Amino acid sequence: MEKIRTIDSPEKSINLFHCLNELGDRSLVEEIQQYLKSGRIKEANLSSSQWSALVFVLLTSEEELNEFCFDKFVKENNNPENMKVLQKLLPVIKESRSVQLSNCGVTEEGCAALTSALRSNPSHLRELSLSENKLRDSVKLLFDVLRDPRCKLEKLWLSDCGITDEGCAALTSALKSNPSHLRELDLSWNKLRDSVKLLSDVLQDPRCKLEKLWLRYCGVTDEGCSALTSALRSNPSHLRELDLSGNKLRDSVKLLSDVLQDPRCKLVKPWLRDCGVTDEACAALTSALRSNPSHLRELILFGNNLRDSSKNLLSDMEMDPHDKHMIKKLL
Repeated sequence: MEKIRTIDSPEKSINLFHCLNELGDRSLVEEIQQYLKSGRIKEANLSSSQWSALVFVLLTSEEELNEFCFDKFVKENNNPENMKVLQKLLPVIKESRSVQLSNCGVTEEGCAALTSALRSNPSHLRELSLSENKLRDSVKLLFDVLRDPRCKLEKLWLSDCGITDEGCAALTSALKSNPSHLRELDLSWNKLRDSVKLLSDVLQDPRCKLEKLWLRYCGVTDEGCSALTSALRSNPSHLRELDLSGNKLRDSVKLLSDVLQDPRCKLVKPWLRDCGVTDEACAALTSALRSNPSHLRELILFGNNLRDSSKNLLSDMEMDPHDKHMIKKLL
């Protein structure tokens, strides 16, 4: 984690901390000094007034806020103090280009407050992580920010947020309205099932520039995989990473092989761990990679009962004298 703000001038340091020293709040002075070095706060030691002082220090520093990282900064997800802390931090959050709030106990109420803050300054934020917060349908409020044409968000991580089919539909609608900025999307560990088909409408949009899509353990069905691969056939040149691990795709992986053999395909990391991939599907992958071997860097097949077929896949690739870019991992 990089520093959010630094104070290079000794005079600035004295000015910022002088009042706190006069009040005898040495613990907060030490916390802020440590935070400015490492980017982390021991939140359990801070009172409500101390949080206010911290926000004041961050906002009055002259350095630009580039990254705000408070991952796992709460001890209890249902702690009512979480909301108070988040409210105090909103002025800092909306000035940051990268906001990391994974596993912070952000509630539906907190998501609404966060959305309101981001809506007031939608063009600044580039990265947002809210993974492992039980946001459920309140995440739809956040997607209203994505819909704003001023929004330039490039990376969105929402793993294990309890997103429903309705939430996925709202996300899809927002991205259809403003599809050209998002580069990374993580929806892993949300039970999306067939609603993944809705994302396919975004992927096949020629304006879509998504490069990394993670859908680990989302309950993706054969039908969902079919829709995804159909979309990628329509718009194959942007996606670089696709993680479908933990979805029981079985023979539907053969559909992905059709995408991989397209010479326009630039997919370098297809992850298919624990997908129930069959020997027949692995044979289809082998055939596809013989046709278009130059881009692949990682092929994750660990957790599939493939017997000898995975060995055949790797050996076929290694025997190709024209392939200068070997598969780096086959797990």
